[in-house]
Amino acid sequence: MPKQISMISSVEDTYKDEFVDNQLVEAQMNPSSSPKMRHNLIDLLDTYKNAFASDNEPLGAIEGHEVDITFNINRPYPPVLRRPAYPASPRAREALEKQILELIQLGVLRKVGHKKEA
Repeated sequence: MPKQISMISSVEDTYKDEFVDNQLVEAQMNPSSSPKMRHNLIDLLDTYKNAFASDNEPLGAIEGHEVDITFNINRPYPPVLRRPAYPASPRAREALEKQILELIQLGVLRKVGHKKEA
């Protein structure tokens, strides 16, 4: 590697280390992610940091917008949770299934968990 490229690379690495130390202090990355995935994520966050932060609100939690989610619904579930997610009449369901099959045949949709057919 030429010396000039090596110097640029070390400057970029120092900058990335400072970015991680200053901006991603509270970040928790998935421990099972590979080093390459972490590096790519840090590059993405650094490149588009203006989309995720501002001068007044650094990258991370936005003060005043924290949300605590508590899962406290035990059985028996309330009637609202026992209903189907998207209730539809038999005729509407039939039309929906027809549209979905058409989209599958056109290749717009595919079944989740199924590999592409060759």
